[in-house]
Amino acid sequence: VLHTLALLVLGAIGALLLALTWNAALQREVSLRTAELRASEERYALAAQAANDGLWEWDLVSGKFYFSPRWFAGLGFEPRESTTRLTDWLVHIHANEREAFRTALEAHLAGHTSSFEGEYRLRHRDGSWRSMLVRGLAVRDSAGRATRIAGSQTDITDRRRAEDQLLHDAFHDQVTGLPNRALFLDRLAGSIARSRRHSGFLFAVLFLDLDRFKVINDSLGHAAGDRLLTTVASRLTACLRHGDTVARLGGDEFAVLLDDLGHLDEAVAMAEQIHRELGRPFRIEGTEIFPSASIGIATSKTGYQQPEEVLRDADTAMYRAKSLGKARHQVFDTEMHARAVNLLLLEGDLRRALEERSFEVHYQPIVRLADRSVLGFEALLRWSHPARGMIPQGEYLPLAEETGLITPIGWWVLAEACRQIAVWGDQFPQPVPLWVSVNLSARQLVQPELITEVESALAEHGLVAARLRLEITEGAVLEQSERALAAVDGLSSLGVRIDLDDFGTGYSSLSYLHRLPIDRVKIDRSFIASINEQSDSLEIVRAIIGLSRNLGMEVVAEGIEREAQATTLRALGCELAQGFFFSPPLVAREAERYLRAARR
Repeated sequence: VLHTLALLVLGAIGALLLALTWNAALQREVSLRTAELRASEERYALAAQAANDGLWEWDLVSGKFYFSPRWFAGLGFEPRESTTRLTDWLVHIHANEREAFRTALEAHLAGHTSSFEGEYRLRHRDGSWRSMLVRGLAVRDSAGRATRIAGSQTDITDRRRAEDQLLHDAFHDQVTGLPNRALFLDRLAGSIARSRRHSGFLFAVLFLDLDRFKVINDSLGHAAGDRLLTTVASRLTACLRHGDTVARLGGDEFAVLLDDLGHLDEAVAMAEQIHRELGRPFRIEGTEIFPSASIGIATSKTGYQQPEEVLRDADTAMYRAKSLGKARHQVFDTEMHARAVNLLLLEGDLRRALEERSFEVHYQPIVRLADRSVLGFEALLRWSHPARGMIPQGEYLPLAEETGLITPIGWWVLAEACRQIAVWGDQFPQPVPLWVSVNLSARQLVQPELITEVESALAEHGLVAARLRLEITEGAVLEQSERALAAVDGLSSLGVRIDLDDFGTGYSSLSYLHRLPIDRVKIDRSFIASINEQSDSLEIVRAIIGLSRNLGMEVVAEGIEREAQATTLRALGCELAQGFFFSPPLVAREAERYLRAARR
């Protein structure tokens, strides 16, 4: 019995020792896990604090809600100023986003999503809206039911603003703040889609190009040019209806999208209104400026498929308007497209002609009215197209100006004219050597290589500067402003003679007579044509001749076609003349025959 009792006591003691050992191990495990949990919580709290996150927790069993002090601070509240109920969270969320918040939260609690995350706008205490990134993760029991959810709320307002600004900048012009080409084309694509769905939906696009903007930009500076663009943008915006779009496409080009028109004639009415708005003076840098715009109009009746097609046709119509005199508007038609295609083909031919030197220089004699002797020639560019024959200057010279080809073509004409007049000077010596007059385009006038090209042409053919006369138009000087004035002064310093062409057709001729080193004035043919029929033309020519002679300048009359015109001009004191009455422009060999005949 004692032995059995001893065994029982020993067994009990062993069990007790075993229990104590397991209990100690369990306590150590609990302590370790508690320490790890505390460390984890501290790390999370430190991370949240460093990230400036607000923490939140919702105990789904007890229904209790917890928001950290930083959660309240992020919305401008003290923790004591708000209760800790879910409704107090929802009330801060933007009304348009509350339902999305609820739906996302419930979906995660139901186990449909791996986490709860979304961006929502919350009302700050100061009344502003703050963009918040809200995240949460549910804790679930063994059955998969959510018992608790905890997470963070991060203020991403500054990041969102930066992203919004980047997005805005990607689709808006930096100078005017207007939509740019990309945004305009996107909205235009929407209009095209609506017009295809509904046959009664009408729209129109107006393509605007500011006339003479380069003159303003160059003369007053880029800052003044930007202010002008901004003012133009404001006036255009003021013209539009709600829902219309005005965009800056780049440079001095704007586009207007007129949506949901009652009638397409409204587009023309809008163009007329824009002309009136832009016709009012602008005051920039203390200077009154009167800009204008050439406007092209394309309408939905053409049945466009792509937005680029609409813009292309409106652009084509704009160039047509500009070619008719600027400050005009034109509605696109299919003939314009055909002309545009022909111009594109012509440009290619023009480039090939330049490469192959297939242009010709014709020479029109300039005679002294007193004895009809030939003193010089005007060199005139001619282009004999291989398929179309002789192409009128009015068709290809504007294209050459627009593409910049006029500059290399002009240098070639200059060199060829200098070569030819040097040859004739040797063949036909006379007391005053023959000279040649060459037209200088507005583009050439401001090229940095201008002086070098002129010096090179003179030196290559042994021509003294006085035997070269360069003709400039008032428009070329006006278009390029101070840079052109400096260029003309530089040419005059070389000894080259300067002629002012088409005198009397501009509105500031007298000021340029005073400012430029002009040696000779050429009276425009429009005055000569009616000099014997209209007293006004006669008096204008008389005044030009008198003024020029008083300023020590020679006068050349252009476009003489009848003996009576030559007689009248000589009586008025005009020294020189040219025109079909004396001779049309001649190829070089015909000009040589003319010179021989004139010397007999």
